[in-house]
Amino acid sequence: MLPFLIFCFCCVLVASEQISGQNSFPVKSGRSPLQTLQENDQLEKSAVQATLQGRRELLEETCQTHTHKRRVLGPEDLRHLIVDDKHKLLYCYVPKVACTNWKRVMMVLTGEGRYREPLAIPANVAHVAGNLRSLSEYSTAEINKRLRTYLKFVFVREPFERLVSAYRNKFTRSYNTAFHKRYGTKIIRRHRADPQAEALEKGNDVSFEEFVYYLVDPQTQREEPFNEHWERVHSLCHPCLIRYDVVGKYETLAQDSRYILKLADAEGEVKFPATSKSTRTTGDMAAKFFDNISPFYQKKLFNLYRMDFLLFNYSVPAYLKLR
Repeated sequence: MLPFLIFCFCCVLVASEQISGQNSFPVKSGRSPLQTLQENDQLEKSAVQATLQGRRELLEETCQTHTHKRRVLGPEDLRHLIVDDKHKLLYCYVPKVACTNWKRVMMVLTGEGRYREPLAIPANVAHVAGNLRSLSEYSTAEINKRLRTYLKFVFVREPFERLVSAYRNKFTRSYNTAFHKRYGTKIIRRHRADPQAEALEKGNDVSFEEFVYYLVDPQTQREEPFNEHWERVHSLCHPCLIRYDVVGKYETLAQDSRYILKLADAEGEVKFPATSKSTRTTGDMAAKFFDNISPFYQKKLFNLYRMDFLLFNYSVPAYLKLR
């Protein structure tokens, strides 16, 4: 069913726009990463290959079971898909899932020699719009061609670990004043009883409990989409409409990243940076943040992120009190 959905998506988009001729772009010689993956699937599989195939099959089955609405994706839906024409890769980036390092790697791969070492690229530079091309910038015909022939991959993470990581980064760090002003002041105004004038002005002391109230408040999503740092993966990357060839996980980041670079024949060009951050959000840390969240709001929050748990085979956290 999923290949049919993608095919329909491509057909509808092509029908809406005149095709203006053949596109040419530089690519590596030999097999594409997608062809390599398809050939590997026919051979005796390594443990990594078997794991990745299992994730892909489970995702397809879950999509068939739990999604019933079909729609055509537009350019706005494709903003998170980064394109590497040289290596024929499409990467859907998800904030708080090693996306800074993957953007750095993509800058090395697409930079025509300007960048050689991912960690030499400052984090803020990796996130500058325009340093990498989004699939949404291409014509309809070019979008369709890449969706059919490029290796599409995404990295995911246990949803509540990702959510707590986003909260810690955006609301507890003093340097994130833009988030404090943009979201913190609104959260405090709406979800804190008798807020102080300073808190209303600065928005720099939002509690995790207040953040949860904001997320589950129906008014929040009526006003505007979630910020990408806490938006659900299925809403950012549309895995039931775009058939991802590799679903990498934060929990197996190093081995999954190596496998993708091997498929792209890019191991000699770049190594995925090793992560040694001792401050990263873990399951035990996430559990502590949920200590003060009532079972009622725990259940509402879980229902909000339920599809990400299902699609990517994450268990219900043991610390939740959903009954």
